[in-house]
Amino acid sequence: MVASIEDVARLAGVSIATVSRALRGLPDVATATRDQVFAAAAELDYIASPFAARLASGRAATVGVVLPFVNRWFFAEVIDTVETALRKAGFDLLLYNLGDEAGRARFFDVMPMRKRVDAVLVASLVLSDEEFDALASLGSPVALLGLERPGFLSVRIDDIQGAYQAVEHLLTLGHRRIGLIGGDTDDPMRFTPPLHRRDGYRDALRDAGIETDPAAEVLGYFTTDGGSAAAEALLALPDRPTALFAESDEMAYGALRTIRRHNLRVPEDIAVIGFDDQAIAELMDLSTIRQPVAEQAVDITARLLAAIDGDIERTNVVLPTELVVRGSTDLTYSVY
Repeated sequence: MVASIEDVARLAGVSIATVSRALRGLPDVATATRDQVFAAAAELDYIASPFAARLASGRAATVGVVLPFVNRWFFAEVIDTVETALRKAGFDLLLYNLGDEAGRARFFDVMPMRKRVDAVLVASLVLSDEEFDALASLGSPVALLGLERPGFLSVRIDDIQGAYQAVEHLLTLGHRRIGLIGGDTDDPMRFTPPLHRRDGYRDALRDAGIETDPAAEVLGYFTTDGGSAAAEALLALPDRPTALFAESDEMAYGALRTIRRHNLRVPEDIAVIGFDDQAIAELMDLSTIRQPVAEQAVDITARLLAAIDGDIERTNVVLPTELVVRGSTDLTYSVY
């Protein structure tokens, strides 16, 4: 016969409510009492029902995670890290993959997570005022990863500073004609990286006394093919750049492919630097800007879980980026 919570309470000599609090690790249970409850539960081989615990607490023990895509390195890393942190805390992850513009519009119209989650994490989406209002109407804590807004928990990197670091590195190597392979701000999914990395690129050139050239800024999607097409356009310029800054590693991979198809040498003929430091970046010998994806996900998940209990210490956290030099800009640092 399977033991019930009533059996545990009877054996431990405490109330059912005390058993529930002790097994869930909640405060206001004396150490001796907690030990009695655990001993009784062990003796009876009692296994607490997560569903029953959720009913008792009035919580879903679930966090909704909203992403524009799941088939990109950044978002896969976010999902993996957040899910691990939630599982350790006894929470489930409910994933909302918007997928396309229609899926995004439908999600914010319907808000399917209403009453199904205790909190919401939105990753790397540029939200309209109406979309922010829809999230606020849930009445649950909402956290942002990759952007910030007053009144919301958030964590992000300094995209402007990261891009500045990348271009500054190229400038120190003597490059003056530096092309940009950028994400398209008109992308209907409106996710965040294109908004600020271009500003960092322009700021670095301006501070070096170099006038920006619109022809040297080519935009596309944050994909290998997008980077390849952008590099093709830059290589066709009469005054071809001697170095390229790609706003993502994926775009940089595409640029490397195009450069080699033109029988040009990297970095002797043209240097390339990316942004992200994906796992494959080292294999590609790609100089890049490392962003701490897992650290962002761990930070915001911990603070979101604390917010569920009403504990909000800081609203926004900005984590630093790091320049990683490899052979695509300086053969001295080649991994090969």
